[in-house]
Amino acid sequence: MTTNPGRPGRRRFIRIAASAAGLGWQAAHAAPEHARMLHTWRGVALGADASLQLYHPDEREAERLTAVCLDEVSRLEKIFSLYRQDSAIRRLNHGGRLDQPPMELVELLSLSRHIAQLTGGAFDPTVQPLWELYAAHFAKPNADPAGPSPASLEDALGRVGVSGIEIEPNGIRFLKPNMGITLNGIAQGYVTDRVVDLLRSNGLQHVLADMGEIRALGTRPHGDPWSVGLEDPVFPGQVAHRLFLVDKAVSTSGGYGFHFDAAGRFNHIFDPSTGGTSENFLSVSVVTKTATFADGLSTAFSVMPLARIREVAKTAGAKIFLRMSDGSDVIIDG
Repeated sequence: MTTNPGRPGRRRFIRIAASAAGLGWQAAHAAPEHARMLHTWRGVALGADASLQLYHPDEREAERLTAVCLDEVSRLEKIFSLYRQDSAIRRLNHGGRLDQPPMELVELLSLSRHIAQLTGGAFDPTVQPLWELYAAHFAKPNADPAGPSPASLEDALGRVGVSGIEIEPNGIRFLKPNMGITLNGIAQGYVTDRVVDLLRSNGLQHVLADMGEIRALGTRPHGDPWSVGLEDPVFPGQVAHRLFLVDKAVSTSGGYGFHFDAAGRFNHIFDPSTGGTSENFLSVSVVTKTATFADGLSTAFSVMPLARIREVAKTAGAKIFLRMSDGSDVIIDG
């Protein structure tokens, strides 16, 4: 796995096993007339495995709607991607300001600021300087296995903080030099929500979308909920918990997906208060109404203490599945 931020490996690695287990369970329990209405697409979106399941009586119309959704995903990728040279985020990070930004970037940054406030700063889209610091440090020959120096961490942290971004419909700018943003901790959820909203606006009522995060629209046609498996971070490929979703979304974050160092001490989920990386949990899964909210919260909870997670879960009305560092499970029903 490369640490080059210009590659899909830059993304958080989501470990939600909805595909094989979920699809097999649903196919086995579908009535014949409903099975004929199920249309499934599998591929890649935003650098991650993706799938879309929708029920529609007209195969051609289902294919058309799927194509419309994929066009929308491609359009949004040109805004949020860190590995596309022409993306809006890359242009903002390069120039420190972006005039007449896409509406979606303004909206998602505003949502990010809200989640940052809700989580006491644990979610922060301005941690890109930390990524760049760790990537540069461990790319050096004979890099110190203890990580970047305290002085370099202090310098990077001085450029982190949502208060350093001015977000307006006609322009976004950094208030400090050499800042940078990443929306990899929330953009996949946002894109998933946009796909679901698009299909709902076209009259669909039974959809399971996975564009890196998962969101269910309604139930399956005969009234059963959608079945989604949460992958076990200790035993990849095995399902740790099975969820049954109706008009809900689920997102999983875990530091085990990518490490900067060979020893596996430093992962891709940063604590904006210290500059360190997540270590309290092997994985954090959040169930809430939208994939955007679930995505941002799962990122934030990865670096928050358990007591504070309970408080925020209650406020947000979220259900949380935590795999602790000792392998035990904690479930919080907000």
